[in-house]
Amino acid sequence: MVMGAAILVTAVVAVCFGSVNVGIDRVIGVVWANVTGESSAVDSIYQKIVWELRVPRVLMAGVVGAALALAGAALQGLLRNPLADPYIVGVSSGASLGAVLVMTFGSSVIFGLTTPAAAFVGALVILVLVFAFAQRSGNFTDMRLVLSGVALGYVAMAGTSFAQLQAEPGQVRGILFWMMGSVAGARWEGLLLPTIVMVLAGAWLLSQARGLNALALGDDDAVAVGVNLRRFRLGLLIVAALLTAVTVAVAGGVGFVGLIIPHAVRMIVGADYRRLLPVAALAGAIFLIAVDLVARTVGSPNEYPLTIFTALVGGPFFLWLMRSPEGRT
Repeated sequence: MVMGAAILVTAVVAVCFGSVNVGIDRVIGVVWANVTGESSAVDSIYQKIVWELRVPRVLMAGVVGAALALAGAALQGLLRNPLADPYIVGVSSGASLGAVLVMTFGSSVIFGLTTPAAAFVGALVILVLVFAFAQRSGNFTDMRLVLSGVALGYVAMAGTSFAQLQAEPGQVRGILFWMMGSVAGARWEGLLLPTIVMVLAGAWLLSQARGLNALALGDDDAVAVGVNLRRFRLGLLIVAALLTAVTVAVAGGVGFVGLIIPHAVRMIVGADYRRLLPVAALAGAIFLIAVDLVARTVGSPNEYPLTIFTALVGGPFFLWLMRSPEGRT
């Protein structure tokens, strides 16, 4: 209940404030008019600002934040490593490579795909390669998975750097902005896919909470409660990678959310995934909506990439965690 109220308040505030501030009564009026099909009665300026630009942007920030938090929680459970995040398996690097190739050389370089589609394809290619290289005799271990992801991630990063060096000077700023994350281009038509993926993936992860709890205690305990380790790990990897791929495709490389949100939530509600997953999703949504609000208002009318501010929060958070009793090992 508290988290639901918090996300509603955060979303409303984010819609109200920007380069042009809009009163809460007018925001509610515009939203209500569109929901009830009476948008023709709304002033065209506020219709554009509130309904066409800010509401989908806030919703996209919420979906991306929730998806990254879920992916981070899943990977931390899969690898039994609290420092794991959605980028450790190289998926984001593959997505960045696909997107930057299109942004630099045009859509013809990858079968005419758009930037988001190319990012998604790049992420899936890296996922398949990670899975292939991480296997040995039909099985894969946590260590091989991490090493394969890191190695392939560096290969993709090398390709991305090479593509950036071929870009025109006017293209470089846009590429760097995208790679550091932004939901500035969010539109209603782009919300459907990431929302569906986030909801379905979140539901599946929640249904596997018992297995995640058992896996946290060790492989033997997980097997004892009937978990098929190979199938379960593969499922977690695919779901986390798909969540990451979709978010990178629609919002670029937003860092730290999948790392710090599950950590912070675990310190508050405990390690039980039945509570951790839903709270982490809501906390991730609130966090990224608030970060996006700061990114587009602190230097208004200019905007800044999201990772600048998520890193400003994430870095000090981990320094504090290292000094706190909870962070000592």
